[in-house]
Formats: sequence, structure tokens, C-alpha cells
Amino acid sequence: MRLLACLLLSLLPVAAQRDFLTVDEADQVREAQEPNARLALYLKFAKQRIALVEQLLSKEKPGRSAMVHEALDEYNKIIEAIDIVSDDALKRGVAIDEGAGAVAGAEKDFLARLEKIRASRPKDLVRYEDALANALENTAVSIELAELDLKERSKDVQAKGARDKEALEEMMQPKDREAKRTTEKKEAEAATKRKAPTLRRKGETAPPKKP
Repeated sequence: MRLLACLLLSLLPVAAQRDFLTVDEADQVREAQEPNARLALYLKFAKQRIALVEQLLSKEKPGRSAMVHEALDEYNKIIEAIDIVSDDALKRGVAIDEGAGAVAGAEKDFLARLEKIRASRPKDLVRYEDALANALENTAVSIELAELDLKERSKDVQAKGARDKEALEEMMQPKDREAKRTTEKKEAEAATKRKAPTLRRKGETAPPKKP
């Protein structure tokens, strides 16, 4: 289920992510095009969601359970977004050494705080226990990913991308699948025929090769 959620989330534009981000947060993410900067933002938002859960659990009041559940759901989607941003950067060959280090460090703190919440056994825990369990699992998985050797993770991402592409093609109608492959083939052929850029002026030829 987590893999499916990540795949679907990766296909959504930032505007559609407002189901777990505020309008202001979504605007900040849109402006942060560099992956390391975007990871830092998501970590900030995740930290805020955990702080909100801790604040809500500090006092018993009506409607608390629903708000805790919502905050944990948003936290889960933010953690998934962190992994998606990291994988996308690696797929494009963008360095995320700084971001991966920050993710591993911050998420270890998140995990400890989530475990503390579970250990405290709030009276209304049963109403958001599944969301809390998902948060613990997603955070642990994300830490493992962040601590992987980035070269090895990049290889895994490339392999996963190929598998996902095949899975999506399998879901397409035969005629649509064939049309997609034909388009990709034409684009590849056009790319190979495209002339390499030159700094010579119009009409200027290359100097003769030395014998």
C-alpha cells in the first residue's frame, strides 16, 4: 500500500497536495525547486505536525482524537513526499547528500517522539492507533532509505522506475501502449540525429585535421 501511495503521489502536481499541506506550505514547496531545499521544507512541516500532536495530547478536550488522527495522516503523507523527492532527485542525477543527511537525523528524532506517544497510551489511542502505527512504520522505512549508500539507492531507483513504467504500460489499452512506444522511439531517433551544438560562425568550417 505504501508503494502504491508513493506512486500515486509522485503523479500529482503540488497544487493537488494541499490535502495534506496548507496553501502557504504548498506555495513554499512550489518555490523550492532544488531538492535539498524542498527536503528541508518537508522536514519542517513534519516536525510541526508532530508538535501539534504532542500539543493536542497534552490536554483532554472534545474532538481531540479527530484532530490527532488528521495531523498523523498529514505527517504520513509528508514523510512519503520526502522519499519521493529523494528518489526523483536520484533518478535525475541530482546530488542530495546534504538533504539525505538532514532527513536521517530529523526522522530519528521524529521516531523517538512517536514511540514516546505510543508508550504513553493516551485514553483515546484506539481512535488513531492505526495512523500512529503507520507513522512509526513510514518513519522507520524513510530513515533506512536516507541512510543507504546514495549510489546504491540510485541504482535501485532506476530499477524501480523501469518496473513502474512496465506496470503502468500493462494497465494501458494495447493501442495506447503501442502509440506510446512509437512516440518514444521517434523521440529517441530524433535525439540521435540532432546535430551537436557548435561555436563556429555561419559558413565557417572546421580546420583540417593534422596528419
